[in-house]
Amino acid sequence: MKFTTLLCCAVLIAFGLGACIYALTGFDLLAAVTFGNAYAYRALLSLTGVAALWLVFWLIAFRPTRQLR
Repeated sequence: MKFTTLLCCAVLIAFGLGACIYALTGFDLLAAVTFGNAYAYRALLSLTGVAALWLVFWLIAFRPTRQLR
């Protein structure tokens, strides 16, 4: 469970950095990684969606910020 959460965080951070590079330079790193293949591009974008949904579930189910009150 902890490994999955860390992996999902790493995926979202990597895609966030890719989006930052795209916003600042106009170079689409994801398109370069997938060699312009539309199916691979969409598959990686769906992986990001699954990672985000996992983290939302994790935050709701385990409430890691409960101790900050």
